[in-house]
Amino acid sequence: MASPRTPLQAPTYGNLVTILSIDGGGIRGLIPGTILAFLESELQKLDGEEARLADYFDVITGTSTGGLVTAMLTTPNPEQGNRPLFAAKDINDFYLEHCPKIFPQNGTPFAPAANVVKSLMGPKYDGKYLHKIVKEKLGETRLNQTLTNVVIPTFDIKQLQPKIFSSYEVKNDHSKNALLSDICIGTSAAPTYLPAHHFKTKDSNEQDKEFHLIDGGVAANNPTLVALNEVTKEITRGNPDFFPLKPNDYTRFVVLSLGTGSQKCEEKYHAHLAAQWGLLGWLTCDHSTPLMDVFMQASSDMVDFHIATVFKALQSEDSYIRIQDDTLCGTVSSVDIATKENLQNLVKVGEELLKKPISRVNLENGKFEPANHHCTNERALIRLAQVLSKEKRLRDMRSPHPKKELMMIK
Repeated sequence: MASPRTPLQAPTYGNLVTILSIDGGGIRGLIPGTILAFLESELQKLDGEEARLADYFDVITGTSTGGLVTAMLTTPNPEQGNRPLFAAKDINDFYLEHCPKIFPQNGTPFAPAANVVKSLMGPKYDGKYLHKIVKEKLGETRLNQTLTNVVIPTFDIKQLQPKIFSSYEVKNDHSKNALLSDICIGTSAAPTYLPAHHFKTKDSNEQDKEFHLIDGGVAANNPTLVALNEVTKEITRGNPDFFPLKPNDYTRFVVLSLGTGSQKCEEKYHAHLAAQWGLLGWLTCDHSTPLMDVFMQASSDMVDFHIATVFKALQSEDSYIRIQDDTLCGTVSSVDIATKENLQNLVKVGEELLKKPISRVNLENGKFEPANHHCTNERALIRLAQVLSKEKRLRDMRSPHPKKELMMIK
């Protein structure tokens, strides 16, 4: 099947490999949604109103809510000349409209008790509205039809192993050419919150291939390292799109990694409290699920620790931008309290994060600390937009292939 693609030329015609990564985090996807809208607006100032993020990143990767954002940014819209289905500025509008229906709130005085009972009997939400709206928006688009390369981690509960849906892997494994809607529903199926997702595809021999998926955050809530690994494998395989790069030549990578906020409020959990928990305590505490919080935050932080160390060792710290707020507390740290007030507060968190100094993780204490008090996240994104625009122009100039020839490829 022919696949509509962005005019972005292959990295072999440029100097860089560009990667955008978006963490999981439920309704907290509003935070990276705000950041992405700002970055795309800066690209439009440089290259025109039709500029979209998929035109500049070789790979866009996302887990859970980040996987949904990835699909929204890279799904072609046939009614608009196969341009991206969503502009970045439309992501938050989608969340504000649909999250209250995906995560309906029980406002009665008995809600806490009802939630405990639900957690014992099954997932907190039935997922029906999420399934409906995702299938409606993404339609019949499959993994091999995205406008740029995507990488979306999931976890197969039947095989007890991560399952990575990658634009690169689908070339070698036809069974992974699933509907984007199924992939997004699978990567968003957070245990205790939403039901696991089962679907089938066909392999190259037309045999059924089954998937039994839960939230990709179980394996890689911060999917940056997964995306780097996918690109490294392609370089190792000799993919001509990456010539003359060498594996792990991270000095040629530009990575933007967006968190969805961290729940590192010192009063939220503590050993004296956790020491008393049994299964029920680990599943429900203060409007959240401690077990999932621990797994997903540990996953995100370990990836950031690793990549920050590698880029620092290569003296390429400026090529790795991690934007994260590690000060969330209370309701705003929830992944599912989708009240109008809380959703608007998350948008404010994203807007305030733009104004904060660019920060890097302190590898000693795990906290984000200002790396440059004179450079805000907003300023770093403006500079990144200039880098991305320059790289795209360079590839266009060097490539022997006219853009129109790349609009439809196998």
